[in-house]
Amino acid sequence: MSATNNWQLDSENRLKTEYSSALIISYNLPLHLNIKIVIMEMKQVEKPKHRSELRKKLGKEYFCLKEKMKWVTRREKLAKIRKNIQLDYLAIAHKSFLLRKLKDVDMHLQHNKVTNLHLALSKINGVIIQPGETFSLWQMVGRPTKAKGYLEGMTLSNGQVTSGTGGGLCQLGNLIYWMTIHTPLTITKRWRHSYDVFPDVNRKIPFGSGATLSYNYIDLQIKNNTVQAFQINLWLDKTHLNGSICTELVLQNSYEVVEKNHIFKQQWWGGYTRHNEIWRTISHLSTGEISEELVTENHAIMMYSPLLE
Repeated sequence: MSATNNWQLDSENRLKTEYSSALIISYNLPLHLNIKIVIMEMKQVEKPKHRSELRKKLGKEYFCLKEKMKWVTRREKLAKIRKNIQLDYLAIAHKSFLLRKLKDVDMHLQHNKVTNLHLALSKINGVIIQPGETFSLWQMVGRPTKAKGYLEGMTLSNGQVTSGTGGGLCQLGNLIYWMTIHTPLTITKRWRHSYDVFPDVNRKIPFGSGATLSYNYIDLQIKNNTVQAFQINLWLDKTHLNGSICTELVLQNSYEVVEKNHIFKQQWWGGYTRHNEIWRTISHLSTGEISEELVTENHAIMMYSPLLE
């Protein structure tokens, strides 16, 4: 991989203004990885703060309790599973590999993840979100505990690979989030991944297209502001976590999700961060009208170094 130094010549007008004084190191990479290394002092990301295990544990329980109080006082109608109902029209389907070989990660943690996913799916599969209702992943799944059969799976703490009961459920959040942004449903609560832990290997969707989870306040919540019902279906096979979202009426729009402005930045404290924007193009099938909207921005601290060769 060879690198060439040049000044910003991006066709996006906004980038011309934003990065006009930045040094860009461009790469010859596959077209789906539109990446640049940017060495600049702009949109600085703070250096990670390392807190004691006790403080992290007490902080987590405080925020869990705070979120539970919100659950008690909230007046929103919550989505629920309605037995023996299957909506007819497919809006989106997607799947992701269950097992991936990751550096310094024991495979038994990923096998345990499959068990954890199976338990969580049993609480969500088939849920119907009626108009005006909100889907909350953690309110449906509940706290993953050993008593419920959850095993030690891979978790992340300050960008470091660790293990914890119920680990691996972020894959579920990633799948549901990716499918949802291909529908007219509204994401009302989503937490992006704060760290980019592993280099891209066979990535099928853009960086930052998922949703991290941690019981119960780091939740994924989806509201149905439309006039029709939507159903989330989830299942496992031997190799994949599978999902689909179905509706009771044919959708009048189609959705394409892409990333823009994907860059690496070197921060003042020496580390690198990764940034992009997730956009979607909405095609109105009856009129032919096409509109575009920003879905989210992602900013993550990299736990590996970009290739500078």
